[in-house]
Amino acid sequence: MSRLSRREALDKLVAETESADQFFEKPASQWRLALRRFRGRKSGMIGLFLISGLVLVAIFAPLIAPYDPNADLIGDEDVRRYQAPCVHLLGCPEDQPEHLMGIDGNVRDYFSRVVYGSRVSLTLGFFTVTLALFVGAGIGAVAGYLGGWFDNIVMRFMDVILGFPSLLLAIAIVAVLGPGLRNALIAIAIVTMPGYARVMRAQVLAIKESDYVSASRALGSSPGQILIRRVIPNAMTPLVVLATLGVATAILEAAGLSFLGLGAQPPLAEWGSMLATYRNQVFTAPHLVFYPGLAIMITVLGFNLMGDGMRDALDPSLNR
Repeated sequence: MSRLSRREALDKLVAETESADQFFEKPASQWRLALRRFRGRKSGMIGLFLISGLVLVAIFAPLIAPYDPNADLIGDEDVRRYQAPCVHLLGCPEDQPEHLMGIDGNVRDYFSRVVYGSRVSLTLGFFTVTLALFVGAGIGAVAGYLGGWFDNIVMRFMDVILGFPSLLLAIAIVAVLGPGLRNALIAIAIVTMPGYARVMRAQVLAIKESDYVSASRALGSSPGQILIRRVIPNAMTPLVVLATLGVATAILEAAGLSFLGLGAQPPLAEWGSMLATYRNQVFTAPHLVFYPGLAIMITVLGFNLMGDGMRDALDPSLNR
């Protein structure tokens, strides 16, 4: 065999080896593939960008806000109640103090209050969904795996909660517990918990009959081990999407409770309570209603867009 033919045979053997290594290469995990698909969803990336910006605003609120959100400016500056926004770059006289979103009825910088309001709204949304997710998913997982009379009792109780309008039931719960941000969090978690419980139960009913669950059962794993190690991790995909969309719903419901005076109490800066306080000044001082309403809209839009992107990324049937 000539030297050239041996070189060609060696190159062919190396190419075949590389192709075999690629064939037997460990496949990417489900979450890594979902992340790759999520990056291709423009709506999801826009939502992630909006939520990331809001989270950064909430974290660095003391650096972004020029004033204390609860401090009045009487005597410190030449300002008046309900003063319109003053932005020097947009033509406001340089001799006037700059207030990007104007002054509220208590002579406080409105921009600082809107910035600090992001902390309250985002914290309330995240904690509410986390509480509802863990409690609801846990109840649904146990009910779906055990079945029988326990499943029937739990699901009928969830049906009773779902039978009431969510905001009306939250108002009733807060009326019993008393107004306040903590009680509003508990009330919203209770009214949203059945959704997570039913989704988790449906997933568990389908997964517990799978071959790998039967194999774990045959190897002597206890029901608790099977539920925690095999069933719940494989049932979390739709719950992640539901929780992302649920943050937007929780923020809206919290704003609604605060608007009715049952959520955040003055002087705490919260977007819903700010809307309620100045709802009668919508024509005389529209900036006091516009900016917190715009903040709520952007937050809800961001979570909805990100939730839609995650749904498309995690559902293989929607992958094109």
